[in-house]
Amino acid sequence: MNRKIQTRTRVVGSMIWVFIFSSVGVSAQSSPPDPLHQKMEQLEKQFENLDHRLDVLEKAIDDVLWYDRVGDVAYVDKVRHVGPPRAHEPNPTAQGAGNPIKFYSYIFIPKTIDHAKKYPLLVLPHGGVHANFTTYHTHIIRELMAQGYIVIASDYRGSTGYGREMYEDIDYGGLEVEDVYAGRNYMIENYDFVDKDRVGIIGWSHGGLIALFNIFDHPKDYKVAFAGVPVSDLIARMGYKTQGYRDLYSAKYHIGKTAYENVEEYRKRSPAWQAEKLQAPLLIHTNTSDEDVNVLEVEHLIKSLKAANKKFEYEIFKDAPGGHSFDRLDTWMAKEIRLKIYTFLARYLNPPNPFKTVKDVSRAGYQ
Repeated sequence: MNRKIQTRTRVVGSMIWVFIFSSVGVSAQSSPPDPLHQKMEQLEKQFENLDHRLDVLEKAIDDVLWYDRVGDVAYVDKVRHVGPPRAHEPNPTAQGAGNPIKFYSYIFIPKTIDHAKKYPLLVLPHGGVHANFTTYHTHIIRELMAQGYIVIASDYRGSTGYGREMYEDIDYGGLEVEDVYAGRNYMIENYDFVDKDRVGIIGWSHGGLIALFNIFDHPKDYKVAFAGVPVSDLIARMGYKTQGYRDLYSAKYHIGKTAYENVEEYRKRSPAWQAEKLQAPLLIHTNTSDEDVNVLEVEHLIKSLKAANKKFEYEIFKDAPGGHSFDRLDTWMAKEIRLKIYTFLARYLNPPNPFKTVKDVSRAGYQ
């Protein structure tokens, strides 16, 4: 029997067990574990492990694609370095407990740089509760390379594609922020052509939240930030999202409690409740038709920043096509919006080849 047939057999078999299990009314909560229940738990764990193995395979394929898609304009590298120890150590007395977490970061360096000069650095954290940095960002990386930026994009704790252990190291709105900051520091320590005084950070969605917390917690280390459709208020988010989404945060390896059980923890991980910390120049974009980060979250952030008398810039786009991804698409409108972002960043980072028109943005995709 080949592997595909074996897999299908296991799937069909597990479905039969599920039907039997539910039909006879076996309940783990009302009766002690029995062989059938234990078998079901084993099957569930096997399929979870299979999901992680498939993520690893998908990640390996996407890594190869980076060289094909941007290798003509950028030196591409993937480095392994460290961030803070785990937020939750399963066994604090075990060998290796308390060691820094090891993770990977992607580095993109324009092939046109003069190694005797200094260049601005952009830190680009990916979005997603559990996701990773992929070639979805191809056109953005090409646009940044054309302007002369050096880029680091970290697959911080909780990222997919590195197995179950990395997945369960997630600390949303917590130490993952410090992983991204560690990526910034890695670049300054290891590349003498990176200008430590010209470092910016940009991110969308959850990456926008990480960008906000980086400038809130390390205000002297960033010259500028852009937060696109940023997750801004986890308390509100828990209210309008599904139970499955809420379960991601209350998992025992994550926050471990619901917002109802520990509202202060969710408040601490929400940028809208930390607005008084802003010191760096900041641009925020949001969209009224966003199907992921409801505009009400970002509106809360904007109102909080105004209430704290903070100086920043923002734009609320009205039903822009593309919803959550409206300014990351390959449409002309998306490129026009990205030009606004790049123009804002250039004010503070002074890249060698700043874009002047939307045609510059478009041209970067095929040059």
